[in-house]
Amino acid sequence: MNLSIWQIFRALADAHPQLEAVIDHQRRFTYRDLGERATRLANVLTEHGLGTRVPRSELNPWELGQDTVALLMHNGVEYAESLLAASASRVASMNVNYAYTPAEMEYVLNDGGAAAVVYHARLAPVLAEVLPRLRREPLLIQVADDSHTPLLPGALDYEETLSDSSTRLRATEHSGDDIQMIYTGGTTGMPKAVLWRQDDVWSACLARGDHRYGTTIDELVAYVGSRERGKIVVCVPMMHGSGAFQTFSGLVYGDTLVYTGEQGHFRADDVLDTIARERVTSLLMIGEAYAKPLVAELATGRHDISSLRLVLSGGAPITQRSKQALTAALKPAAFIELMAASETGSALERHDATGADLPNGVFRPRRGAGVSVLDVTRTHKLEAGHSEPGYLAKAGSLPLGYLGDQAKTEATFTTLDGQRYSVPGDLARLRADGLVELLGRDSATINTGGEKVFAEEVEEALTMHPSVADAAVAGRPSERWGQEVTAIVEIAAGIEITDEEIKAAAAESIARYKLPKKIIRVDRVQRTANGKIDRPWAKKVAADGML
Repeated sequence: MNLSIWQIFRALADAHPQLEAVIDHQRRFTYRDLGERATRLANVLTEHGLGTRVPRSELNPWELGQDTVALLMHNGVEYAESLLAASASRVASMNVNYAYTPAEMEYVLNDGGAAAVVYHARLAPVLAEVLPRLRREPLLIQVADDSHTPLLPGALDYEETLSDSSTRLRATEHSGDDIQMIYTGGTTGMPKAVLWRQDDVWSACLARGDHRYGTTIDELVAYVGSRERGKIVVCVPMMHGSGAFQTFSGLVYGDTLVYTGEQGHFRADDVLDTIARERVTSLLMIGEAYAKPLVAELATGRHDISSLRLVLSGGAPITQRSKQALTAALKPAAFIELMAASETGSALERHDATGADLPNGVFRPRRGAGVSVLDVTRTHKLEAGHSEPGYLAKAGSLPLGYLGDQAKTEATFTTLDGQRYSVPGDLARLRADGLVELLGRDSATINTGGEKVFAEEVEEALTMHPSVADAAVAGRPSERWGQEVTAIVEIAAGIEITDEEIKAAAAESIARYKLPKKIIRVDRVQRTANGKIDRPWAKKVAADGML
């Protein structure tokens, strides 16, 4: 359609103003309400001089010609409004992890050149510590919360500012070339901002079914008017790409977004209570970090989830054991496991109804997603059935590159036989039947005695033992092996089990050379806010645990 996200949302809101857009605890907002509030905030940004500086056509893929607004918030209607307002004002929003230390926050705000920051009041103290070290003095807009933290010096109150602003949008000339920024989690290095054209965001991340292959705005508006709309519970943090794209996808299809009481922690009881109370139809979860508490809470039998029709899991792996327990507890709701990345958008999927007999980590390429596997030199595509692993690659609608990083942009986004691919570093095999077997990130691969061992494969094998609640795997230096496989395990409460019993169970599914040489026990395996294993933490624990 070559439209910005704002233009798509605005068309939907104008055509269906009375549809319910957001339920945020006791607050309810229609599409008209959300559109008007986002417009007011967009005008505030525009009136403070923020907008587009350089046309996209005059920039390199790693360059940004727009001002940026940093979103430092927990989930809630204000986050959705700020995402829309950024698009409406032609300002690029940048997601900031609320769990960052002051040093990490300083890096991201400077890296993205934040011209404005919209933030929850409870996060004001850490932001105040960072502000004197920023290269640019940003406009501050503070969202009140139950912390009752007073305004930072010079900051604007969110609600007061919106009430004083106009509902007539000042920014013009919106375009599908306008940028949506997504900061990666930085699990293997400092966070990087991925630059997406908003029209490519629509095609790769938001559009559903046949709409991925072409539609017009009039066709989309008509479709929304005719379809049975859903309610989507948003429990994934919106400061991650999956949460932001889930929000956008719901809002361009006329669905209702329902926010839970998430304040940096996933609470399964709160999510399931919300599903029952609001008759939610869809849930997006993040792999094992969400699956385990959901399975435990569902086992109590206290929650009515009969309204659920669809459960999606993405962003992090989920063990076979948790997947089987969860799909059984969720029936008859469909369960779909997705593989997506900030650099690719949606690429692979696995339906419980059609993939239950497949090994864990084996996915079907999404129809029309342009998925291939390139050889390790990235010079040619591997044929189906090739025995050697290569790199997962995706063509089609892709990001432009990484903000300010020409080298990483050119390393990740490569052109082969005239086709541009995103190759973010996931090792994979393309099976003879056309399915893709994911092996893990190249950065998490352990080279031990000349053999490559994929951390995620070993983690899956370890957690097949019912007494292992969670596991992380990392390599540590070894004089004999170069690197040796080290497991950091969390044992279920009240259970006694030996290291040899853990290894014996894992040996039923992986070769002996892949078994950990050392097992380190911890009270809890540390995961990031988006549910992924904290790889730097795992490497440090493995190194510190050396004998």
